[in-house]
Amino acid sequence: MNTIINFASLTEVAQHFRKDLIGDHRPMKDLVLFFAHNGIGKTRLSMEFKQAGKEFDNDGRVTQRDTLYFNAFTEDLFSWNNDLEHDTNRTLKLNPDSAFFDGLYELDLDVKIESFFNNYVDLKFDIDYDISTVAFSRSIIVDGNEQTVENIKISRGEETLFIWCFFLAICQLAIDKDPAYSWVKYVYIDDPISSLDENNAIAVACDLCNLITTEGNEIKTIISTHHSLFFNVLYNEFGRKVKNKRYFLHSKGNDGYALQETNDTPFFHHIATLCELKKVVESNKIYTYHFNSLRSILEKTATFFGYDRIDKCIDGLEDDVLFERALQLFSHGKYSIFDPVEMGDDNKELFKRILAGFLGKYEFYFPEIFNENIISEPVEEVVLAAPEIQVEQEIGVAEEVAIQTPEKESEKNEN
Repeated sequence: MNTIINFASLTEVAQHFRKDLIGDHRPMKDLVLFFAHNGIGKTRLSMEFKQAGKEFDNDGRVTQRDTLYFNAFTEDLFSWNNDLEHDTNRTLKLNPDSAFFDGLYELDLDVKIESFFNNYVDLKFDIDYDISTVAFSRSIIVDGNEQTVENIKISRGEETLFIWCFFLAICQLAIDKDPAYSWVKYVYIDDPISSLDENNAIAVACDLCNLITTEGNEIKTIISTHHSLFFNVLYNEFGRKVKNKRYFLHSKGNDGYALQETNDTPFFHHIATLCELKKVVESNKIYTYHFNSLRSILEKTATFFGYDRIDKCIDGLEDDVLFERALQLFSHGKYSIFDPVEMGDDNKELFKRILAGFLGKYEFYFPEIFNENIISEPVEEVVLAAPEIQVEQEIGVAEEVAIQTPEKESEKNEN
């Protein structure tokens, strides 16, 4: 059984990761990889980790830091000048006040960035170091002739890739022990692929693995993600190449966080969603958008069994026609997560019947991390004084799942 450790705060989780990486938890690791859904607090955790590595003088100024990080705050260091007046000279602005750009003026980053960027997109860029801007251009074919379109605004996905490649170039400098980044002892990477398709997600994961496994790399790494494909690629790519710890982080609401070590068993989002829906039913706080979640579960189940329609997942249940109509109605149109409306009592009962019927027809295994009664192991953590953080409750992922078909109750199929 994999160990589950409870923590009261993200500060304690950050300290736990540091202990993994410095060897307080034997044996010492070089990398921590963990999965957590959006809303769990991944970005806040990255900032807690970064903050724990800072030292301050008597005036509160930072005198030392040890973490180079990539998260939502990193992306905020880049902003667009859209040239609203002339609509011709669009550039991406850099914030030169950040330590992230310490080597920007002394080192020619263009070549390093380009070596990564060209793996993903066919774009050209030019960094103006004097005014801290980046201009992009693209080649197009017009009437059989190649033309260059200058100062274009690139897509959100392309922008994410550029910022990511900028970060990888700086990581390369830190790994190569460049003096401008000699302070980097840890690299913390939080969800680098939020705007990318699956092909690029795989490419990013492979490039990241190649960089981290560079011979002679002495920098410790923490990677968090909510993207299951990205996690699984990294999980397999790192394998035994790097001494690593792999976790799932689960929010327990006001009761803190549960961190579970993983093994070679895959994890599935739909089990976490089912756990959430069960809790929703128990609390009777059922909103119309919960039908979206339930429909998504049925779609995954239909795919697993090779059904061409979701109604086959509830075929044979009492009132199955009514159930199918309700799923269609409440998971479309105005009934969405963007317009949350609590259901009336009749619709709540209908939702409960559909969920109960579905769970009765298919036997799912719900892992221990979702058991609210698990006993905390004694953990001697360094607990730092920190402001109270409001926890956004969201269900994490599950370790394993067995789906039992109603026709053959003795045979279990593992997703």
